[in-house]
Parts: sequence; structure tokens; C-alpha cells
Amino acid sequence: MTHVLDDLYALVASRIGADPETSYTAKLFKRGRPKIAQKFGEEAVETIIAALAESPEAVIGESADLLYHLTVLWAECGVKPDQVWAELAKRQGVSGLEEKKARTQK
Repeated sequence: MTHVLDDLYALVASRIGADPETSYTAKLFKRGRPKIAQKFGEEAVETIIAALAESPEAVIGESADLLYHLTVLWAECGVKPDQVWAELAKRQGVSGLEEKKARTQK
């Protein structure tokens, strides 16, 4: 069974090299990694603003936008969702404080 984010990633990745006149995703890829990263950052800020000052429905909408732009960034960087899921699985059951301490000691 695939997760909705796996399906979204597959759709996003299929837009690499597509016509930017007919696909927003293809337009982002054409504009390059800096623009994709900028859009992801904008969506992160919009999600934060919604969380602080708006309704749960606004947070849901902004979160969906954020996750979409994250999958575009992953595809641009050559990162696949299963790689992220594997990293999360490695961290499962480990205290967040311990995990963070281990990262800072490297």
C-alpha cells in the first residue's frame, strides 16, 4: 500500500521535463532549486501564520501546500520519500533529545 505522499511524489517527479506552460510543477522545476526552496519557505511561513492566527481549516490547507512543495524540493534534490521514511524509522523509539544530541556530536 502506498501513502498519499508517495503518490504525490510520483506525480510531481513525472512533471520533471514536462511543459511549463501546462504544468505549475514543471514551471517550478524549470525555475530551478533556488525558486523551489523559496516557495517551500514561503509555504512554511504561511503554515506558521495559519497555526498562530487562523482556523484549523487554514492550517490544513497551508499544510497541504507545504507538503506539495516539499515533494517538489525532494524530487529536485534527488531525494525519494522512502529514504525519508527510512530515516524516520531509524529514529523511531529514540528520544528526541538523544537523537538531537547524537547529531550535534558528529
